Amino acid sequence: MLIQGIYELWGQGPDYDTLRSNIKETTSSRWPQYSTCTFSFRIERYRGVQSSPEHTRSVVESFSFLGFKGKVQIKNPSASFRIFEEYPLDGKTPTRVFLGRWIADGARDAKNKYDLKKRHYISTTSMDAELALLTANIALAAPGKLFYDPFMGTGGFPIACAHYGAVVTGSDIDGRSIRGLGGSARRGQTGKKNVQMNFEQYGTQGAYLGGFVSDLTNTPLRLPTLNPATGDSVTSTVSPTQPAAYLDGIVCDPPYGIREGLKVLGSRTDLLPSERASHAAQHRDENYIPPKRPYSFTALLDDILSFASATLVPGGRLAMWMPTANDEDVELIIPAHPCLAREEVCVQAFNKWSRRLLVYRRRAAEEVDRAELEALEQRKREYEQGTRASDLNDFRRKYFEGFREFEDMKKEFIRMKVEAGVKESDARLEAERLEEARESAAEKTEGVKALLVEAAAKEDRAGAQADELNRQFKTEAAG
Repeated sequence: MLIQGIYELWGQGPDYDTLRSNIKETTSSRWPQYSTCTFSFRIERYRGVQSSPEHTRSVVESFSFLGFKGKVQIKNPSASFRIFEEYPLDGKTPTRVFLGRWIADGARDAKNKYDLKKRHYISTTSMDAELALLTANIALAAPGKLFYDPFMGTGGFPIACAHYGAVVTGSDIDGRSIRGLGGSARRGQTGKKNVQMNFEQYGTQGAYLGGFVSDLTNTPLRLPTLNPATGDSVTSTVSPTQPAAYLDGIVCDPPYGIREGLKVLGSRTDLLPSERASHAAQHRDENYIPPKRPYSFTALLDDILSFASATLVPGGRLAMWMPTANDEDVELIIPAHPCLAREEVCVQAFNKWSRRLLVYRRRAAEEVDRAELEALEQRKREYEQGTRASDLNDFRRKYFEGFREFEDMKKEFIRMKVEAGVKESDARLEAERLEEARESAAEKTEGVKALLVEAAAKEDRAGAQADELNRQFKTEAAG
């Protein structure tokens, strides 16, 4: 995804004379292999400007000592060679030149194929196509593997995994995102658009097993138990001793609970028997909306790791995104599990916060620390308490209360620049330019923040009203 191409290096040097000498010294034994086949040469420049056709021709002809007697063929030649020129910023003469034989192109065009602007069915939370493909790639999605997204939404991650050949499935607490909506009149679409049609758009519907409505705390999937003595996933319904893990990968972007509080299936308060019976009678209706309750973001992260530990095969990957405030010590809040080895931490920074792509590998049984696993099973973690979304989500609370002041961030920026060898005066000038850009966008940012605060307040009021109605209902029922 991130590479432009793969080339066999034939030579390099600070100028063309050195390059030609290096080629003669190191690769002369390869020349006869391409002496009679069709070939082509191209020049690619990094930070350089396009040169005249005459200059390009003279550069290419300077490699005539290679002795190629075949026909020059621009399209689909048997051997394609690239000359790379690297220029300094605003420079006129290259400082390094390379010659390489083309082997393969990268997959950078995939992000255009899966561009959200061209996708039939998306939502406001659909993951950027390039990031979804990178996530699937780093999670090692490949043919013959089964991947699952517990927060599927409109299917961004499963679509990316299917691109690499994996068989995929997913779930979401909001069934509407899976069932879909009506087509866009602006795009001339008719009928209902849903996740299935997204797969059909890309011709990967054969890799999609379907989606279902669920959250991770109430999953209908078989959930093996961890054997603390061995570190394996086992289940008595299959065999009390044989491993029962079945997923090769889990890719997800858990809800952060900013625009609306993080929720799972369940009720804020205990339901009366009559209320439970009512929900049981209606839950199969197409328009049924199950009750939901606020949930701790910290607990959700641990739930994901526990689920991955139980369901991933040894060597399977968990790739998930999680937010982190810039003024936090990141290493302290990254979740961990004895059965999972953290492989990668990739950072995407925003204005006042950042998020990270965390990649874990399921350890084999012999790699698991038995003492840590037994301690985890015995320890009951104390999560945040409360009935409101902000009470249960520290990140959401910090988002609305505001992160570290920009002045502190500017000082840190200058310090890091100076440590990297930049003059303090230049670092301060760059920081001032950043502050000017920030101020120009401040009004828009505050407007969006005000809308989010208003939405959060409405949600809290709705929750309080629901609690009051529930109390009244119980009082009347008792009377």
